[in-house]
Amino acid sequence: MTTEEAAPHDLESAVAVVGMSGRFPGAPDLDTYWANLRDGVCSLSAFTEKELLADGADPADLSNPAYVPAHGYLADADRFEAELFGFNRTEAAALDPQHRVLLESAWAALEDAGYAPLDAPSRTGVYVGGSPTEHSLAAATDPALAASIGALQVRILTDRDFLAPWISYRLGLDGPSMTVQTACSTSLTAVHLAVQALLLGECDAALAGGVAIGNVRKQGYVHYQGGIFSPDGRCRPFDEKAAGTVPGSGVGVLVLRRLEDALADGDPVRAVIRGTAVTNDGAGKVGFTAPGVDQQTAAITEAWAAAGLEPSAAQYLEAHGTGTELGDRIELEAASAAFGSGGDIALGSVKSNIGHADAAAGAAALIKTILMLEHGTLAPTVDVTSPVTALQDSPLRLVTQAREWPGGPGLPRLAGVTSVGIGGTNVHVVVQEAPQRGAGASAAAEPTVLPLSARTDAQLALVAARLAARLREADAPSLADVANTLRTGRVGMPVRAYVVAAGAREASDKLTALAEGDRDTARDPLGEAWLRGEEVTWPALDAGVRRVRLPAYPFAGESHGALTLRSPVATAAPESESESELEARVAELVIEALDLDGRAGLERTYFEAGGDSLTAVHLAGRLRDELAIDVPIQLFLEPITLKDMMTRIVETKEHGSADGALDALLSEFEAES
Repeated sequence: MTTEEAAPHDLESAVAVVGMSGRFPGAPDLDTYWANLRDGVCSLSAFTEKELLADGADPADLSNPAYVPAHGYLADADRFEAELFGFNRTEAAALDPQHRVLLESAWAALEDAGYAPLDAPSRTGVYVGGSPTEHSLAAATDPALAASIGALQVRILTDRDFLAPWISYRLGLDGPSMTVQTACSTSLTAVHLAVQALLLGECDAALAGGVAIGNVRKQGYVHYQGGIFSPDGRCRPFDEKAAGTVPGSGVGVLVLRRLEDALADGDPVRAVIRGTAVTNDGAGKVGFTAPGVDQQTAAITEAWAAAGLEPSAAQYLEAHGTGTELGDRIELEAASAAFGSGGDIALGSVKSNIGHADAAAGAAALIKTILMLEHGTLAPTVDVTSPVTALQDSPLRLVTQAREWPGGPGLPRLAGVTSVGIGGTNVHVVVQEAPQRGAGASAAAEPTVLPLSARTDAQLALVAARLAARLREADAPSLADVANTLRTGRVGMPVRAYVVAAGAREASDKLTALAEGDRDTARDPLGEAWLRGEEVTWPALDAGVRRVRLPAYPFAGESHGALTLRSPVATAAPESESESELEARVAELVIEALDLDGRAGLERTYFEAGGDSLTAVHLAGRLRDELAIDVPIQLFLEPITLKDMMTRIVETKEHGSADGALDALLSEFEAES
């Protein structure tokens, strides 16, 4: 199906996936994720006792014979480029790792769609959800942290309620912003809600997905007989030996737009969502945590009806597939009833590769399916040696070896993705391969400026090297499309460079040289203005230029750790012994509230040091409660150094001053918390 052949019905009721980002066990990006899936790699980690103890495991837990030292571990989940998103180090350390990773993934997904993350389409909505975390629990039960930054600040930096609002706020997205929670089906439910919002006109673009990072530490779990967790650290969906799932971490975000809008605007469509549906089992099951057959079947049939297709048109089903005996049996029964008895429909489950990513499981499954559609390849479900006999009487055939996914002369490649949540929320999404994209802009007839930027020299070198590699690939986009995407689809950052080239090969060579420290000798007036940090109005490029997928920004944040129930948060000690006790105490509060590097930071103003209104209210409250100093709230707004501000605070104590507005403001925040 080409763009021109897309039926009017498809355009009116379909939603395009124009960008994706994800991090999963063994895969810091989607290229690695796909390579692992294609090659049948099991990315579940088996930890040594030394690794577990080094990450704080309780020796008593490790001595338990039922302890399984395995997990779908997400590396570097403690790292975060806080400054890029406007957080100081104190806030970043308190911010839940789920929030940090989700923010970076939202940024990368917009870049994948060819949109600058701080200049996304108007009315962009956010629909995401997350899992419970040890960090959040530790923060909520730590009185020292509440005393340090304030109870309200602790909540908004750690509570799952604020996953979506933080993205909307930090990226300036003004569409609906909803944190979604339906347990294991959270992220696919988020996709369903985003699709419905787009079709109803509630937003014009949407970020949808989920995150699950229960803990950044290496850890295992305890296997209980009859429980949902595997006794050997492996997940075997639809296998006779299936005995449970393995907990895992991950994050996945998709950028969605109405298909007709995406095609009209030249977006890089990666797949098309034809229909979605959500049901709940209600009381029609043996227990609250047990799945039900009828409403799983209904979710599938309703989604395909919404797509205007019969379920028999499916060629592949990405199942929830937890690898539990009851869950797999019921899901197989429900799917068989929905898809009928005819045809051979390929079946798989990504949980065999990465474990059960809880709130991010549906996004992991949908992204896997889209990658298979893009590559025309069915990825295997791993660690399966004896598929269940019930498959013999169903239309489903478990994929255990990678194989080609042939396209047919009639319908395009079509797949269904199912997600099931504890509590009974079932979701099914019908996804179709993207329409073929016509040729891009013609090759540049004259030299073209490619502007690059990053926060550091090292990151700029990575940006250049990755773009150079992309331009050397067989399916590299035209240079005009690359230039258009770099100019309109990236955020301008402090460290800048540019190259001037008339073709992809020349551009790749110059970018490689730039990555190695050699700047392009060619000069361009607009390029020089770009280097100076000016706002550049780039000239129009050839007709037909469009957005294309280019390597995303290489995040390089430091480790901000994670709170744990086993390690209390340390508090800063006073630095000065020569000052009066009051002066030392005021300095301690200011340095702690703003997370300054000692007294050197006191030469900046409050806002230059990263202060904001909420921190001002909290700091004023601590000065009042702990030192009996009523500080005028206006003091934080004055353009004076923190050192001078501290002098004024001490003088306020000595001479007395009151601010009735502060009391009212504090009361308001206390009521909200």
